[in-house]
Amino acid sequence: MSTAANAESCSVAGRFETGATLTHASATAALAAGLQRIAAGATGVDCTPLAQFDSSALAVLIAWQRAAQARGAALEVVNLPAGLASLAQAYGVDTLLSGRH
Repeated sequence: MSTAANAESCSVAGRFETGATLTHASATAALAAGLQRIAAGATGVDCTPLAQFDSSALAVLIAWQRAAQARGAALEVVNLPAGLASLAQAYGVDTLLSGRH
């Protein structure tokens, strides 16, 4: 999984990284990659690499959290870019994204 559209592995146990881009064009691939990580036991996602995004990124993050909840776990979202956090607040979904920003 080396493309920016995919969720990338990370050195922190139980956490994976987003790719650099998470837009409408890459959302389906990113969603699938993250769901695989969550199914394998991931409990966190690090958004540090995320440089290009749109509202699709919010949908993917929320879907990942719901998948983790369905497994009886929480998914911690860390290092959410300020612009994406502002977008989440504008859409009224900021409370759905748990974690550190």
